[in-house]
Amino acid sequence: PASPTSSPTAIPSPTPTATPIPASYIPPQCAAVPVATTVAQPTPALEQDPPISTEEQLVVLDALVASISDVYLYPDILEGEWPTTVGAARARIQAGLETEAFYQEMSDLVTTLGDEHSEFQSPAEVAAAEAALAGSNDYVGIGILGDPLLDKGRVAILSVFPESPAAFGGLQPHDSILAADGVPIVEDGVAYTHRVRGPECSATVLTIQSPGQAPRDVTFVRERVTTSLLIDARLVPTTDGARIGYIFLPTFFDQTITDQLRRALQDFGPLDGLILDNRMNGGGSSTVVEPILGFFTSGVVGHFVSLKEERPLEVVADPVQNSQDVPLVVLVGEDTVSFGEIFSGALHDLGRSSTIGQTTLGNVETLHGYDMPDGSKVWIAEERFDPLYSDTDWEAEGLVPEIEVIAAWDTFTFNNDPAIAAALELLGHR
Repeated sequence: PASPTSSPTAIPSPTPTATPIPASYIPPQCAAVPVATTVAQPTPALEQDPPISTEEQLVVLDALVASISDVYLYPDILEGEWPTTVGAARARIQAGLETEAFYQEMSDLVTTLGDEHSEFQSPAEVAAAEAALAGSNDYVGIGILGDPLLDKGRVAILSVFPESPAAFGGLQPHDSILAADGVPIVEDGVAYTHRVRGPECSATVLTIQSPGQAPRDVTFVRERVTTSLLIDARLVPTTDGARIGYIFLPTFFDQTITDQLRRALQDFGPLDGLILDNRMNGGGSSTVVEPILGFFTSGVVGHFVSLKEERPLEVVADPVQNSQDVPLVVLVGEDTVSFGEIFSGALHDLGRSSTIGQTTLGNVETLHGYDMPDGSKVWIAEERFDPLYSDTDWEAEGLVPEIEVIAAWDTFTFNNDPAIAAALELLGHR
């Protein structure tokens, strides 16, 4: 399947508390481990790629170049500096590259296409991506989905895994991680998120900042995280008794999201309005997006256009409660990309929803994956999405919301979210 892979409120930044509180949660399997003796243990190395010889490297290079030449959406790019760039990569391979240097070379080569979407994955990265799509998380950490904010020197928390150290430690979406064991989580414009991970039953002291509050140090004991990432589904408090649902969709790159959303809509019951939060949705797979679109609309909702053909995106209606006709507001922003952007734009183009937030950056190319002989994969920008009615070039101009609300994710909470407030007003409730 295809897989496309502000004006913030000021937050005070005083010196974090000097003495962290004891860990609020000790995983049962760690109860007998002295936490104080494990704080400084190193983070295990990431999964390594199997060794690949120079001859095999050249085979991968040729297969990659052939795939790009056959389907790439922008063939003019391949007539410019591309042949010279490929030749230089070939020369470096022939001169001798270690395995990881070779895979970095392939990643850099695909990046030179310049579309900002096509990407290369090494065999280890392919395995990790397939596990993520299946909802099969398996790592040792505290149980969060984070978004690096490099310009602010922090990692903002998008979601917290249930029954995780992070959940028991009171972390919430919109909180930020500033440091791990006294070392900044972002240094020189690079996010070192692996510092949050480490051996099971080891401890880490994280410097946390909640919106509008001073930083604080919190101790967490790491454990293995294997649960699926959960959507955030809740009713929005109203003063007029209206039943307004809110669902945060962090990604479409998790096949469990569809059934989670179905259950949430069923549990809500009939609604007077629904807010779908796609502000941090980085996209995912068509196998996730298409059935979710079916909860809210049906029929042809646009077309995918490649060099060779145009094919419709046709959705089959799958109503849950009153999901097919409930008034919808979709929240979008600069982090709404790929299928997150296509989903949001298509519903708006059909007149099925209103949009609130910030103009998206424009990323409605869809990627198709091509397997390489060594188990690596190249994702190539092969199609663009054209809406059914609008003549706007979303790739060039992005999605422009009906109502602009500019607020950075780490500057508000659910209870004072300005976009949710604007959505309630647009829906005619308070």
